[in-house]
This record gives sequence, structure tokens and C-alpha cells, in this order.
Amino acid sequence: MLEVSSGGVVVFGNAVLLLKKYNGDWVLPKGRLEKNEDIKSAALREVFEETGVKAEILNYIGSVQYDYKNFKEDEIVRKTVHWYLMKSNSMECTPLRKEGFIDAVYVHIDKARDLLRYSDERKVIIKGIELMKKLG
Repeated sequence: MLEVSSGGVVVFGNAVLLLKKYNGDWVLPKGRLEKNEDIKSAALREVFEETGVKAEILNYIGSVQYDYKNFKEDEIVRKTVHWYLMKSNSMECTPLRKEGFIDAVYVHIDKARDLLRYSDERKVIIKGIELMKKLG
């Protein structure tokens, strides 16, 4: 089975928006595309739904692919996540508790890399920072 998600590396100054899950893992905001939705719209919607942040897309960072086991359906899912570099005009954010998030905070870029649970998301933040420098 194939699954497509989209998300954002949301920056405010030299800080990146992270979400903390109930299990303690820190992640970037992302989620599945809805029917007839493009990856750009999905990224903005997911960031807003999960954090309450209205972000603006600066650039496309790239995509990451991985497989995971869906135990409910007993199948391997091939997932592609598209990432966008975004900026916010405010540090106000609210975690979406019904999605399992207990905190939403802006963390200094250097610290954010160390906090993230998944190595692919750490790489995405690094790519996003490099892109930000190029954009000036």
C-alpha cells in the first residue's frame, strides 16, 4: 500500500516548531493528504491543524520515503512525506491534543535537531536550514 503525507519545517527567527507526543517523542508537524488535495495545501493544513500556526511556504525541501507495518491491516505501507520550509509571524502555537500532542514549542535550530525522534526529520531540518541560508 502507498501513503502520501506532507508537513512543514516552520521557522520563526532561529527557532523551529516542534510537537511533543504523549510518549515523549518530538516530531515535526505532518499528516496525510485528503482526497483531491495537493501536497502544498496538505502541508499548510496539517501545520495549522496540529499546531494552530498559520505558516507561509518559503520553499520545497524534498521528500522522504520509508516503510512501516500497519498492524491493523497486516500490511507493509510505503510512505512518502513531502516537506516544505515555512515561516511563521508569531511564536504562538497550540498542540492538537486529540492527535496525541501534549506540547507545541519553538526550539532553537541547534537544539531541535537533537530533540527530534526520527533521523529523517533531523535531516529534513538540516536541509531546511541550508535552504534558509541560501534564500537569505
